[in-house]
Amino acid sequence: MAPRSYWKGYLKLSLVTCPVAMSPATSETEKVRFHTLNRATGNRVVSQYVDSVTGKPVKDENEAKGYARGENDYVILTDEDLNSVALDTVRTIDIQKFVPADSIGWTYLEKPHYLTPDDPVGLEAFSVIRDAMKASKVVGVSKLVVGRRERAVILEPRDEGIVLWTLRFGDEVRPEGAYFEGIDPDCEKDALPLVEKLIKQRTKHWSPAMVTDPIQQALLALIEKKKKKTLRPRKAGKSNKPEAAPASNVVNIMDALKKSVAAEKRAGR
Repeated sequence: MAPRSYWKGYLKLSLVTCPVAMSPATSETEKVRFHTLNRATGNRVVSQYVDSVTGKPVKDENEAKGYARGENDYVILTDEDLNSVALDTVRTIDIQKFVPADSIGWTYLEKPHYLTPDDPVGLEAFSVIRDAMKASKVVGVSKLVVGRRERAVILEPRDEGIVLWTLRFGDEVRPEGAYFEGIDPDCEKDALPLVEKLIKQRTKHWSPAMVTDPIQQALLALIEKKKKKTLRPRKAGKSNKPEAAPASNVVNIMDALKKSVAAEKRAGR
């Protein structure tokens, strides 16, 4: 069952319009999360807004946005005020232009979302826009209000749906030239075939299992032990074995590569 969408609106291309729904393509719900507790009582600690002058708690209905125009002087904006300046992009993704699919650098991609048709009536229009972008090998460029901010977005056809990426603004992306200059562009030619062979031995099909979080797994194991109360104090002891001297960091690149290739071959990779 597909997760519930958190945004609904319209996808528009010239005179073609269809209702769509958008859902985040990533999730952090599986991460281990902690609550802050009072160690003395074991009770949860709660946070709340308090008036900076009176020190009294502020009720939810009394909270408001404020823009500082001077010291301790604010212009208060209500939800009605903020909604009154809403742009058309709050509810409509109007594709204004297209660019080649491979022309946008990965550093500009921020967060992916799944865009799907929200009404059977608009399914044909959605499919036509998706398939036309696939055939032309382009992505659509548009704008969308996310969290009261208008963000640039691209629409990338993917399988039967469309992936909408929010983009970072141009001044948020640092050019790589300042970081990569001074790096020697030439490599040792004799080492290149060995590295290529090593890469070939280690090349596999992509799997999400390649990017599991070892800290997450360790935390879950620790929590499980705590639940069962089977943690035992570690026995302190000293080893009589002499510590090995640290190995030198200076290695011959060709020797290291030859050993790596041989090791990969013995391991059957």
